Amino acid sequence: MTAMAQEPMASDEETLLDYFLELETPVGFRPEFIEGEIVVSPPTDGDHEDYLDLISGQVRAESSTHMQISGYKGLVLPGTAGHADDHVIPDATIAPRELRLFRGAPPWMPSDGVAMVIEVTSSKPNKDRGPKRQAYARARIPLYLLVDRTKSTITLFSEPADGDYVEVHSVPFGKPLPLPAPFSFDLDTGEFL
Repeated sequence: MTAMAQEPMASDEETLLDYFLELETPVGFRPEFIEGEIVVSPPTDGDHEDYLDLISGQVRAESSTHMQISGYKGLVLPGTAGHADDHVIPDATIAPRELRLFRGAPPWMPSDGVAMVIEVTSSKPNKDRGPKRQAYARARIPLYLLVDRTKSTITLFSEPADGDYVEVHSVPFGKPLPLPAPFSFDLDTGEFL
């Protein structure tokens, strides 16, 4: 009897990831692959974009380090143990301008050098509160800023360790939220009301 070499068969999750990477969605829709599941979000509403604009304006004007901000940049993050990598698209990805992370980056880039990601809750808020938060922590992204429209709060997650963030600082809309270095300013949420 002769043994024949066989190529390894793709797991269901690998097949799903391959399908995801070939997926074509209508303009404005955002496809993501989170914890082995394809999630497609519809275009955002005006309030969602207003929050992002308010934060982006302050980051550009107030940060002690000049920052680049990319809206909807695809990031490849480590998956949970034994699972394929997550492919997420934060509402905003921020990095020190001197790194020029976005120049020449592929559609799905690693998160090395990213200083902060921002999510504004919309149609699937539980993904932002749980699986995406944990994915950002697994990737050791230093800061995750969550604007939770349902709860009217803004939360800064920091100190990633063991698949989650150790430090959590949340304030209601209208209160300032201190952002540590490399930002080093208090985010004014007064206009969120």
